[in-house]
Amino acid sequence: MSDDSLSRIFVVDDTETNIDILLETLGDSYEVSVALDGPTALEDIPEREPDLILLDVMMPGMDGYEVCRRLKQDPRTRKIPLIFVTAKQESEDETYGLELGAVDYITKPFSPAVVLARVRTHLQLAKARQELAQANEVLEDRVRQRTEELNTKNLELEETRLEIIRRLGRAAEYKDNETGLHVIRMSHYSRLLALAAGMDEKWAETLFQAAPMHDIGKIGIPDLILLKPGRLNNEEWHVMRRHPDIGAGIIGRQSSPLLETARVVAQTHHEKWDGSGYPSGLSGEGIPIEGRIVAIADVFDALTTKRPYKDAWPIAKAVALLVEGAGSHFDPRLVPLFVEILPKVLEVRESWKEQEEEDGGVELR
Repeated sequence: MSDDSLSRIFVVDDTETNIDILLETLGDSYEVSVALDGPTALEDIPEREPDLILLDVMMPGMDGYEVCRRLKQDPRTRKIPLIFVTAKQESEDETYGLELGAVDYITKPFSPAVVLARVRTHLQLAKARQELAQANEVLEDRVRQRTEELNTKNLELEETRLEIIRRLGRAAEYKDNETGLHVIRMSHYSRLLALAAGMDEKWAETLFQAAPMHDIGKIGIPDLILLKPGRLNNEEWHVMRRHPDIGAGIIGRQSSPLLETARVVAQTHHEKWDGSGYPSGLSGEGIPIEGRIVAIADVFDALTTKRPYKDAWPIAKAVALLVEGAGSHFDPRLVPLFVEILPKVLEVRESWKEQEEEDGGVELR
């Protein structure tokens, strides 16, 4: 992708007035191409190779949904981020568009400032994804070379696996509103709780290194849902609850204890002791201990730090919620241990703190 000032935008709208407004809004900052109908767009987009597509939904003949479907089926265009620009405002319309592969919706009549902000945000996200993909390609090549050249040096191979986990953890942060400090803090909390639960140092260290992968599945969640500043509706929650299975699928079953621990953590950290969690409705000790530990560490840090959809909770209130949830949400044996190690937890929190605000609602995603 080119620098932001040279990015290419392709606008598809059957109304010339809308085309003119978007040209006036974007023309000073981007290279803008247009099409007045779906067939023309499908012919021109692969040749223009835009960095972002703005697509009207309601067009005569071929509507925007069909254009989007065909673009996502074409290997030349499937990775180009696409934003629907539409007068439709029903949640089911947005959900349908997101399922087709759109990254966002802008409703008409639109504000030029909103259009510019959304375009700039998604261009930056696309650029970050591209850089990450390139970095992962380099890492994959490095792993292949090291496996061939150093197949007897297990330590170096394990370090490479660890680097991949860190990189993939960073990928999830590009998609989410995290600073990177969240995964550091909750990984330390997980290690401390594992040791308090009687796990040996090596086991606790493996969990510490794997925990940053807990939300890797959010890579597969549409930006409009993941970055929503308010609470999610039922349809959005249905999509959001897929991220543990997506994460487990990304990692896959592995012979490496580190990667296998990461897979287990990704898939089970939203399960609840009473069986009401997701994605599998596991309960009690049927939930792997890795998931039960990370669930407490993740929730505590989520509660006590500011998120786009909530303010930070005071420590005492967060601890009270953990205690209240022992035996329903959380392992009733682990919660008292977490309370016992709270001074060490707060030391970690102080070492990796960020600006926070007091009190607020909670919606743990």
